[in-house]
Amino acid sequence: MSAVRAFPSRRRGQGPGVLLLFGTRAKTVVVALVTLVCGRHGGPAAHELAKRQTRFTLFFVPLFPVGRARWSTQCTQCGWTTGVSGDEAAQLQSARAA
Repeated sequence: MSAVRAFPSRRRGQGPGVLLLFGTRAKTVVVALVTLVCGRHGGPAAHELAKRQTRFTLFFVPLFPVGRARWSTQCTQCGWTTGVSGDEAAQLQSARAA
């Protein structure tokens, strides 16, 4: 019966191997709640304006953003989700604040 080795290329006497855990993780944050006309059912309804950002992680700690942020709105009545551009998201946020 042979033993299972974590690092098959490591030779005896070279010291411990290095385990490096890295990857990406996306996080979605609801930024605002705005009233819009839904594209699915055509009635006015509250929509959640959400920002989704993917970050590089090292040992499960998010370090820096990778790629661009994705913006979307979701109808709270029917769940219809629509992607919006960054400019449209800024307009929706400023219209909500005014």
